[in-house]
Amino acid sequence: MSQPNPSTGKFVTGSTLRHVINMTAAGSVGLVAVFSVDLLNLFYISLLGQKELAAAVGYAGTLMFFILSLSIGLAAATGVLTARALGRGDRAHASQLAGASLVLMTTTMALAALLMFPFVPALLRLLGASGSTAELALRFIYIVLPSAPVLGSGMCMGALLRALGDGRRAMYVTLGAAMATVALDPLLIFGFGWGLEGAAIATFVARFVMVGIGAYALVRVHKLLAWPDRAAIKQTMRPFFAIGFPTVMTQLATPVGNAFVTAAIAPFGDSAIVGWAVISRIIPVAFAALFALSASVGPILGQNLGANRHDRMRSTMDDSLKVIVVYVLIVWLILALGGTLIANAFGAQGEARELIVFFCTFVAGSFIFNGAVFVANACFNNLGFALYSTVLNWGRATLGVVPFIWLGKHLYGVRGVLAGYGLGVVMFGVAGVWLSFRVLRRLECEAATPAQSAI
Repeated sequence: MSQPNPSTGKFVTGSTLRHVINMTAAGSVGLVAVFSVDLLNLFYISLLGQKELAAAVGYAGTLMFFILSLSIGLAAATGVLTARALGRGDRAHASQLAGASLVLMTTTMALAALLMFPFVPALLRLLGASGSTAELALRFIYIVLPSAPVLGSGMCMGALLRALGDGRRAMYVTLGAAMATVALDPLLIFGFGWGLEGAAIATFVARFVMVGIGAYALVRVHKLLAWPDRAAIKQTMRPFFAIGFPTVMTQLATPVGNAFVTAAIAPFGDSAIVGWAVISRIIPVAFAALFALSASVGPILGQNLGANRHDRMRSTMDDSLKVIVVYVLIVWLILALGGTLIANAFGAQGEARELIVFFCTFVAGSFIFNGAVFVANACFNNLGFALYSTVLNWGRATLGVVPFIWLGKHLYGVRGVLAGYGLGVVMFGVAGVWLSFRVLRRLECEAATPAQSAI
């Protein structure tokens, strides 16, 4: 077995459980900060006392989730390519890949924003938004959407820092943006009296803070980014999109599933949409560690694949699943005990209050299986089986959502929609875990075949 080089592959030595926990903890802090600010945005908007404003944030968030998912998928491709090069000990190539990936990310995000811009009104109508609520959501999106390339650059830099094993500075990227939003939100929403537009402007500015922190860490601290020439970009384009496209398709499945849920809840009125908007922001805050875990597992698997350490890849998956179960059970208990307090904090009444409490008490536990899907996706995306990830996520977003929420809606109304949303993920979580270990066994057998034939 080849010996790892600790100077370039941080994750090829030491306890895999420690790597999983350390990277997840560092990533969670940044994500909790970012998603808490999103939740705080909604809280501030709710204080303005207009139900339409809070509903508009819910509709806008559903659409903007598509852009966020695109950036996450492409950032994953950046992390995969760079982590593999670092695992092989080829830092010079990793620097070229990092620079070229950043250019490709920024360009793709700009094109996506331009393509989406003229279709925003129609997409809002498709989700069920109408009247003043749709107009408010439209204004919010038109301010935030042009910052998509900046968001993509920041996400790309965070992925590069995680690929280096620098979870702390990757955390600073998102944490800095969150703190900028915390400072700007009250000033712009209440101080300047800009309301919803103030929240949108704060989000826009915070994304530039994210890029500034990431650029400093990569250029000044790690000296990883090498400005690419045309040949480097062309050479990187094929593997970048070969990994990125199926990964993006995988990521886009989640906002599609959320869009189905939003459309199913919309007929119950703005109050129900407000409840779903609160839930949509509780989920990433409460389960930030699951999102961080899926991002953290990728570099660990990528480096150990580059170092041909299949034993460590298996233990990484085992440890990740243990962390998921323990974490979700603890969070579920906290949410179940605090559901009423959360509803009270947002002044939720009627359907909104009912939905929030129901989610916290019953549906939150289903995130054990969501976490399993996340980790399985990370396994597939980083080990060259991105198509599996795409099929798994789209199966979850369609077969695991549409029939379940349709049945739940007709049997139990708006609460049945949430119940269906939670139940549909169970079989896909189990399938994802089973298939990910089959992938690991396959890779190990393929790696062992040349050695056996040489004997």
